[in-house]
Amino acid sequence: MLKVENLSVAYGGVQAVRNISLEVREGEITALLGANGAGKSSTLAAIIGNVRPASGRLVFEGQDITGTRPETLVTRGIALIPEGARVFARQPVEQNLRLGAYTVRDEAVYKRRLEHVYTLFPRLLERREQLAGTMSGGERQMLAIGRALMSGPRLLLIDEPSLGLSPLLVEQVFDALAALNREEKLSVLLVEQNMAAALEVATQAYVMQSGAVALSGSAAELGASDEVRRAYLGM
Repeated sequence: MLKVENLSVAYGGVQAVRNISLEVREGEITALLGANGAGKSSTLAAIIGNVRPASGRLVFEGQDITGTRPETLVTRGIALIPEGARVFARQPVEQNLRLGAYTVRDEAVYKRRLEHVYTLFPRLLERREQLAGTMSGGERQMLAIGRALMSGPRLLLIDEPSLGLSPLLVEQVFDALAALNREEKLSVLLVEQNMAAALEVATQAYVMQSGAVALSGSAAELGASDEVRRAYLGM
């Protein structure tokens, strides 16, 4: 579904991503792992069009999308959930969800997607009139996922969903991602520092270090590797 070919990203004279290649296969969760500063978020920023790559190519469903603007990518089926569960804090939950559906012109489609999000996250239905900024961290992450789903994506990019959450809430968020993938065949590129949690839901994984891909393989293989467990999982 998505191919990243020899991608490099630079900010001024600093190279954040160095010649990386990866693939997200249709209907799978692919994890992009690594410590803070490894280049994971910069990779996502290039994919979604927030920064222009210094070099390399991005291909989505067979079409070159290198340098395509974010709003165009949303209409083509790619949605980003940014780090930190950023929501419109002064807007109610349901208005946040409506804003996620800004490309949807058919009211029936909007209502169908809204019902689907509320089924997936019943807590959002309970809080639909509550200001998003007054919700807990886990609830805001659910809202951020739900808002992205309102655009009807085929590929979901999600940046550090476990950041700042308790272990219980991390489990709930990852369970939701796994259910979306399993039941709807939604393709996901998951950027995460919590490697153990990410490897449990992913099919394929790439480990970044200092802007480059240090390891790659199936999630099962990486999770079982003594080298990975010692060097990257702290086990």
